[in-house]
Amino acid sequence: MKKIFVFAALVAVFAALSGCSKKQEVEELEPITLESLSATTADDSYQAVPQESAAQAVSQPAGSAKDLVPLPPQGPYKPTNTEIQTALKNAGYYSASIDGKIGPKSKKAIEDFQSANGLKVDGKVGSKTWEALGRYLNISSSSDKR
Repeated sequence: MKKIFVFAALVAVFAALSGCSKKQEVEELEPITLESLSATTADDSYQAVPQESAAQAVSQPAGSAKDLVPLPPQGPYKPTNTEIQTALKNAGYYSASIDGKIGPKSKKAIEDFQSANGLKVDGKVGSKTWEALGRYLNISSSSDKR
């Protein structure tokens, strides 16, 4: 019984020591900085960062606000109901109050705009309709239809 216990203890010690050596290998790798990532391309292989660069990356604060650029939204732009009503009003197709709710008057205005601009008349503001309608979002309201 003692032999089995001693053998199990030796196996446990060996397993623990072999695990520690792997951890030491990982700890010896140098950290990757943003500079080294931006300098690599798809064809580049991993290159170690010099110690000076790693030390600078740690001592410098993360990128300042002017360095950070927000990512563009995924997919096509989806306008709000208020933007749709404002653009329709500026284009001369909507005369009701801008309340942010697409009701029968807004839908009729969308259909009229689509018909007048050679678009598929479905009463929905998709990417093609918004491409034509969005031009009217930031202009002053006009009384004639364009």
